[in-house]
Amino acid sequence: MSRGVIWFRNDLRLADNPALMAACAAHDELLPVFIIDPLQHGDSPLGCDRSGPFRRRFLAEGIQSLDRALRAKGTALQVHAGRPADVLERIANLWAADAVHAQRLFAWEEQQQERSVAERLSLRLHAPPTLLLPGDLPFSLEKLPQVFTAFRHKVEARWTVRDAVPEPAAIRSPREWRGKPLDEPWIGAAREDDRAVMRFDGSREAGLLRVKHYLWDTHALSRYKETRNGLLGADYSSKLSPWLATGGVSAREVYREVKRYEVQNGANESTYWLVFELLWRDFFQFTAAKHGADLFKRWGVARKPVSTAWDARRFMVWCEGRTGQPFIDANMRELAATGWMSNRGRQNVASYIVHDLGLDWRMGAWWFERMLIDYDPCSNWGNWQYLAGVGNDPREGRRFDPVRQAGLYDADGAFTRLWNE
Repeated sequence: MSRGVIWFRNDLRLADNPALMAACAAHDELLPVFIIDPLQHGDSPLGCDRSGPFRRRFLAEGIQSLDRALRAKGTALQVHAGRPADVLERIANLWAADAVHAQRLFAWEEQQQERSVAERLSLRLHAPPTLLLPGDLPFSLEKLPQVFTAFRHKVEARWTVRDAVPEPAAIRSPREWRGKPLDEPWIGAAREDDRAVMRFDGSREAGLLRVKHYLWDTHALSRYKETRNGLLGADYSSKLSPWLATGGVSAREVYREVKRYEVQNGANESTYWLVFELLWRDFFQFTAAKHGADLFKRWGVARKPVSTAWDARRFMVWCEGRTGQPFIDANMRELAATGWMSNRGRQNVASYIVHDLGLDWRMGAWWFERMLIDYDPCSNWGNWQYLAGVGNDPREGRRFDPVRQAGLYDADGAFTRLWNE
């Protein structure tokens, strides 16, 4: 009798889960586990929790959805708080498990988790949460291009997206294995705001419904490139990033659905552009794998000296939307009230804190980590470095003029009025 632990991470689903399928093939019985690492959800250098109420609620909904799916297959999920190496070693010893199976992740802390677990247990890592697998790239990760455009051109010249993996028909666990739910106090309370662009539910079911709505119910995908910079309403952009961040929906599932949509409704620049965004996501994942801890350092992956301040007073003015710049304040208030901000808003508020307030860009990155329901370490820190001029951007001084930006993307002032009244 072979028994293994399946350690769920940013892959809160049964379908298209290579780690789960490999574990099912390798063992007679599985022990499904999810771990809340206090290092990643405790105090940040800002003096507050690294995960705020909106992000925790969304994650909790995804975990609960995964548990329901596992119960339908004959097992259940145990949720533990603690350092992964400690938790997994305890479970493996208690249940005489032969190995731990998990999705490989590329962010620095996640790599440290993997190293710690591998020092104590047989850890078998499987495909990462990317659209393209590292082995399918036309270059090694060490030779990853520094600029996204070069990456995209090389990748698109030799395009390989693997098929999604089906979910297992059944999952066997020991008869004595019982689920362990997420502690309610950890989740906390996130208030609903009527001004939010939509209600984000972290379950896989909601993620799949969002894919269906955006592609098939509204055909909004066919207009994506023209509308993606909008600020008000649910359908100006796909808003799939929260489920991609937790793994409620995989990048390959989205890609395959876009391809199916193109067959039935025609391909255009907009349908391509959603795949283009998935490639940006891959680029930041692979950048994290190549550069390690530098993605989270002040000097960035470019290792450039920066002269910025760490000023708590100015930072709180920015966080609370009290800068006096209406467009910036509106976006920051939306984030504080909902856990969401548009891509256009994110670029503007990031530019403002770095180039107008002169603050350390990492303050903004840590605040986004706390607040955003779609927080992904690679995309978050990669984008912040990009705007701060210490990342994968060949240009310096990437400053956005918020007055001009408001004129372009909020010409009638509706968004700014909504969040500043």
